[in-house]
Amino acid sequence: MAKILFVVSGADHWTLADGTAHPTGFWAEEAVAPYRAFNDAGHEVVVATPGGVVPTVDRGSLAPEVNGGQEGADAVAAGLEAFEELRRPVALEDVDPDAYDAVFYPGGHGPMEDLAVDPVSGRLLARVLASGKPLGVVCHGPAALLATTGPDGRSAFAGYRLTGFTNTEESQAGFADKAKWLLQDRLVALGADFQEGEPWAPFVITDRNLITGQNPASSAPLAAEMLNRLD
Repeated sequence: MAKILFVVSGADHWTLADGTAHPTGFWAEEAVAPYRAFNDAGHEVVVATPGGVVPTVDRGSLAPEVNGGQEGADAVAAGLEAFEELRRPVALEDVDPDAYDAVFYPGGHGPMEDLAVDPVSGRLLARVLASGKPLGVVCHGPAALLATTGPDGRSAFAGYRLTGFTNTEESQAGFADKAKWLLQDRLVALGADFQEGEPWAPFVITDRNLITGQNPASSAPLAAEMLNRLD
């Protein structure tokens, strides 16, 4: 049995370019689908958030229209209810990454608010990357990689092939012209080799031990790839 750390945003809003706070958090499917896959495989999941706050789900991620209809929305809601570890997270500051076999970051706009500038998360990411253990990051979760830039201005993730929520998807979601910055642009500026698949379709990129997914639909195939690495 492996022990897998979920690092989840503790933010309940995303500050837009005009200063307004857009209610958000983590995206339900991106947490539920991997949790279900890992749990069904018999692995242990521990959730960590900055400060140990109970994470907020983005209510928009529970809507039928983003879950393929009411049946899909009900399944995600049930999965969220079963994900008991979300209700008793540990403080990210207290986490020893050496105690885990793999690390996973779900998205939602929350990471754009807190994990993107969280040095504790940044150090953890760099350490897990160097360890060779599976590191999965999906959708807006790669915003956390922005906190890995060192004093020399370089990130350990520079040169890695990866993906994340694209400018096209942000535009189609209606936020591109409201955001302070776009994730794809920042990851390119970080020095990453950003790969872009079709909007909203599953798209997973692996480069060494880093496994990234573009959007919510990529969370289940990303989890499957992580399970392959843990076998």
